[in-house]
Amino acid sequence: MSISPKGHKAIFYTNQSQYNDLVEDLLKGKNLAKEFNYLQGLQGALFSKRILDYFIEEETIHDKKWPSLNKDQSLLSMSSGERKKALLNHLLQTKPEYLILINPLDNLDHASQKDLITHLKLLSKTKYILLFISRKADLLPFINSYYLLKSNTFIPLDDLSKISFKKTPSWTNSIPEALDTISYNHTNLVKLNKVSVSYGSSSILNNINWRIRPGEFWKLSGPNGSGKTTLLSMINGDSPKAYGQDIYLLGFQKGQGESVWDLKKSMGYFTPAMIDRFKGYHTLENMIISGLFDSIGLYIKPSNVHRRLALKWLRLLDMEDKRDTYFHKLSQGDKHLIMCIRAMIKHPPLLILDEPTSGLDDSSARAVVALTNRMSEESNTAIIFVSHREEPLLKAKLEYVLVPTNNGSEGIVKTITEN
Repeated sequence: MSISPKGHKAIFYTNQSQYNDLVEDLLKGKNLAKEFNYLQGLQGALFSKRILDYFIEEETIHDKKWPSLNKDQSLLSMSSGERKKALLNHLLQTKPEYLILINPLDNLDHASQKDLITHLKLLSKTKYILLFISRKADLLPFINSYYLLKSNTFIPLDDLSKISFKKTPSWTNSIPEALDTISYNHTNLVKLNKVSVSYGSSSILNNINWRIRPGEFWKLSGPNGSGKTTLLSMINGDSPKAYGQDIYLLGFQKGQGESVWDLKKSMGYFTPAMIDRFKGYHTLENMIISGLFDSIGLYIKPSNVHRRLALKWLRLLDMEDKRDTYFHKLSQGDKHLIMCIRAMIKHPPLLILDEPTSGLDDSSARAVVALTNRMSEESNTAIIFVSHREEPLLKAKLEYVLVPTNNGSEGIVKTITEN
């Protein structure tokens, strides 16, 4: 099959776009827009987070093995880069004539992005590449045919300057105060002293020393597989590897009788994977209030005080009129904002935001970053912001960088200076 460079297309979409049905039509050869008629009769394959999540779920819940995906290692234990490489190799075994890629560079460090781009560029000589992306920085360099997806219509673009996104939100209200103050009188919220973690013969973390004090704003970074998830599990109380280590968390010496719930009541946490837990009919008001009780859903009748607090948070985001809207009907960007304020509603001493801009378009990512900055500036909550991607508007003052070595990743503290 002769491949024309014009057959490689980039389709820019926002978090308000409904592209799933369009992708299904492309794969089935149904209702094709004239721009994609050349795909008629060709076999395609879909490379997306949704497909990868399906394989992980089948592997984890149903113990289904995928020899074409992984031979010796589970998908769940792989880094993001390793998972995406495994999925791409699996898809190529079906011998597709074109690939539909949904945000393939998301959640990848710079080295992994470079490796995947090189691989895709080579594939583009024998297969058509259709790239659906939500952030301009993720455009593949060999694609020069652009479209904007708007209201189920593909709008041709002469150049990328025609793709604009909203400015940073200019919210006027301050963040609401907490109903009850969580008292904390210690110098350190988190203190890790010479912490090392291994799984079998594999060393993950080596001699980690990290102190987090009240009110500090940290960015946690490091390449895929460097141990960021493992390090966070040391802090949020979810890892048995933390026992026997010299770790001090939120007033407790690890292993001195504290429970996971003792820690979680003084900690806020959000990662996009949490969104899938809220599949019921939860109003935005109830979603926010549930953060006061650390519950998946709200199982008590909220008081007027609770409702007023939720309304203040919604007013901050200019979403006051959506208080009775169901969470699952929101755009992806608005879901991330609601989950961030749900994690912050108690003004916990420590707030962990784990890849909060993952999967978002440029406008939505700016909004999440702006909200994070406001929460840091207007509270004494310490924040850990985890991201593979550089968010230039983030106002973190400190950075903890995990640097892989043969003996596991070591940590480096950096002070971030404003540009």
